[in-house]
Amino acid sequence: MAAKTVSAESGSTLKTLFNLKPYMWPAERPDLRMRVVWASVYLVVSKLVLIAVPYFFKWATDALVGDAAKTPPLPDWLLVPAALVIAYNLVRIIQLALNQLRDALFARVGQYAVRKLAYRTFVHMHDLSLRFHLERRTGGLSRIIERGVKGIETIVRFTVLNTLPTILEFALTAVIFAVAYGWIYVVVVAVTVALYTWFTVWASDWRITIRREMNESDTDANTKAIDSLLNYETVKYFNNEAMEAERFDRSMARYEVAATKTWTSLGWLNFGQGVIFGGGMLAVMLLSAREVQAGTQTIGDFVFLNAMLMQLSVPLNFIGFIYREIRQGLTDIEQMFDLLDVPAEISDRPGARPLKVAEGKVEFRDVHFAYESNREILKGISFEVPAGKTVAIVGPSGAGKSTISRLLFRFYDIKSGQILVDGQDIRDVTQESLRSAIGMVPQDTVLFNDTIAYNIRYGRVDASLDDIREAAELAQIGGFIQGLPDGYKTMVGERGLKLSGGEKQRVAIARTILKAPPILMLDEATSALDSHTEREIQAALDTVSRGRTTIVIAHRLSTVIGADEIIVLKDGRIAERGRHADLLSKGGLYASMWARQREATEAEERLRQAQEADDEGIIVRRRPAEV
Repeated sequence: MAAKTVSAESGSTLKTLFNLKPYMWPAERPDLRMRVVWASVYLVVSKLVLIAVPYFFKWATDALVGDAAKTPPLPDWLLVPAALVIAYNLVRIIQLALNQLRDALFARVGQYAVRKLAYRTFVHMHDLSLRFHLERRTGGLSRIIERGVKGIETIVRFTVLNTLPTILEFALTAVIFAVAYGWIYVVVVAVTVALYTWFTVWASDWRITIRREMNESDTDANTKAIDSLLNYETVKYFNNEAMEAERFDRSMARYEVAATKTWTSLGWLNFGQGVIFGGGMLAVMLLSAREVQAGTQTIGDFVFLNAMLMQLSVPLNFIGFIYREIRQGLTDIEQMFDLLDVPAEISDRPGARPLKVAEGKVEFRDVHFAYESNREILKGISFEVPAGKTVAIVGPSGAGKSTISRLLFRFYDIKSGQILVDGQDIRDVTQESLRSAIGMVPQDTVLFNDTIAYNIRYGRVDASLDDIREAAELAQIGGFIQGLPDGYKTMVGERGLKLSGGEKQRVAIARTILKAPPILMLDEATSALDSHTEREIQAALDTVSRGRTTIVIAHRLSTVIGADEIIVLKDGRIAERGRHADLLSKGGLYASMWARQREATEAEERLRQAQEADDEGIIVRRRPAEV
């Protein structure tokens, strides 16, 4: 089982690294590829310059103690201790400058990778089906994307700029030790590096499991926080602030435990690395001290070996850091790449052409559909909406009314049958052209947390302010907007919560007017409103639908009396169809629904009149006193 787990993790790591290639070496940006090349060149040069730093330290030490026996032939002016000290520090500055130049060159590469991955993820989220978005956890999803985008820069930077040059530094150090001091030093350093690397890999793999637990706890806590804030009103309605806080705190408690383990395990990793490297340095320094006492090495050699090992500890520690960061980065982004691997349930067929709308005729032919294979929603639906006509679809809750609107927009693909627009199967045309031809006024209008103008302009993004004002007037909301202190610049709040239900519906109607689609879909656009507001909204909807092919999905039958045809659904089938008067005369399902709604409406009207009469009585009784 353990072997299988390791194999699976290795396969996942390799797959993730393969997915990173386009961001590490962008084919479409040769300028960024050249930046990677030059950054690598500067880094290699900086490593070569770095090797000279211990030599100047050695020569300066030998010059200061008066032992220049092993100093190579240098100009007389450079043999002066002060000159050697100056040269030592100058080389360090040059090496630092090369490193900074490398980082400056690579900065754009890393940020481009972050931007491209974030953009690709954002686009992919919108490409995924409605089914995915109905099942998603918004808070957890946002945290996965956030960690993944940050992880990409770390991985790209470390893999491209540090791994190969660090290996080069190891090789140069080994050659210098072998040539100048003998193979015993090389063996000690090699064993130290091998033990150090093995321990780092082992401990980092152990910590990956802890990191995953921390990420899962973090995602869960963020999900609960976002979900609770999005449902702020519901929390207040039921006075459940304490329960929400407790749920969030439980998630944060799990995160606290996992995060504590993460930092504790990091402490043990750093301590183990320090012990291993300290043992290697101890061995090398003891060997060199013995050589100095024997007269075969100078004090400069002793400090040179120490300086070389101290320099070696930086990339060696960096190798451990690189491995940890890459593994942790891979852990952070593997969920995001899994997200990118989720296929789009609805996609354009190869060779799909734009929809050509001549008249706007819509036709459903023997349509069968099921959200789940064992529960069919639509069972052979067939109807036609002639160009410029209005067809209403009514029926009990759960009959499949709203499903029809989702299928027309192609949020889902049908099981069998055809949906046609001007004789073109919507599965054979591009989704973009299909949705451009249809306007939607939904039951629950959700607005962006931006201005009223932005939300209306969403119907046609290149619309002018005059166009927006005209659309608002037609939607009977222009006067209301003009009366606001900030007018069209008024912010509507999260999901449009600063506006009433009727105001939000009018904004939705205005942006649909601005879109000016040949086909209009009204999905229970007034069912959530009171009777008075419904009548006002209905007048605006009549204006929008005039001359357009219109499908009305209605809950209140009073809104569809004038429809050219009314289709009554029951249990996924068409139970009745005809005009309002014809359906009433049949005395069937539609007639019974009409009778029930009429009784409810009359009761509501009597209550309203009684309330108005009571209010008038109060005013009359108060008037003499006021006088």
